[in-house]
Amino acid sequence: MDHSILDIQTTAQRPDDFLRSVGRVFAVFDERTQDSGNVSYGVFAGAQRLFVKTAGIPNDPKAFLSHRRRVALLRNAVSFRRRVEHHSLPKLLNVIESPHGPMLVYEWVPGELIGVERSQRTNPTSPYQRFRALPTAGLLGALDVVFDFHRRVAELGWVAVDFYDGAMIYDFRDQSLHLIDLDLYRDQPFTNDMGRMFGSTRFMAPEEFERGARIDEVTNVFTMGRVMAVFLSDGALDLTPFRGGKPLYDVMVQACRPERNERFPSMKAFHAAWLTARGGQIVDK
Repeated sequence: MDHSILDIQTTAQRPDDFLRSVGRVFAVFDERTQDSGNVSYGVFAGAQRLFVKTAGIPNDPKAFLSHRRRVALLRNAVSFRRRVEHHSLPKLLNVIESPHGPMLVYEWVPGELIGVERSQRTNPTSPYQRFRALPTAGLLGALDVVFDFHRRVAELGWVAVDFYDGAMIYDFRDQSLHLIDLDLYRDQPFTNDMGRMFGSTRFMAPEEFERGARIDEVTNVFTMGRVMAVFLSDGALDLTPFRGGKPLYDVMVQACRPERNERFPSMKAFHAAWLTARGGQIVDK
């Protein structure tokens, strides 16, 4: 096996040329799957399957973000991953500097991306609908991972930005969940200087649309409540379609309060309420 992709720190080659010189590229994720301008690759290096994320080409005219901004977000992703450890995160194995910015070399995790195009959300064969159709116990177990992770993120002083179903990979065979594409996570608190922030409106808190608003873990409490609404119900906050029972329903409704002071005051408090409502115990991971 050629170990250079795991050992080398710099290369003078462009990312695509380098990756093809050290392994076999079996997948490319470019403008056909997202609009940021990032380009990622599935690579076989010997018998090992890897996921490599890059900032794409500097002069991409279709990219939503500038190349400089994409490079900065990749460096932020490295900082986040090196400070936050959790079993749901793919391992970051190496960072290679190239003329087009850093290449982030991750382990490849099995599964399917839960987030799909809007037109596919009602398709019963899509990963999105198959995930929502899991037995309630299995779905609660997957959401346990999401909520435990974001409690840990808050404990370490970070806040989730742009978390949605497109950051979730679920292995239906092994019933395991991994979280990816967390490049926008930031130190908390910070001030919304954009107005409408990055993210899916299905999961975003009111303050993520308000310039000058405080963004912190209470914002993430709202997002976690929306995760419950999307996957345990039909996206609304009505009791009838909710699959988790009245105690969990009450947790969801409180988490999704528009007024910040009416939500749970922290991710720790939300997580404790979630576990209590579903009969679990708090376990540090």
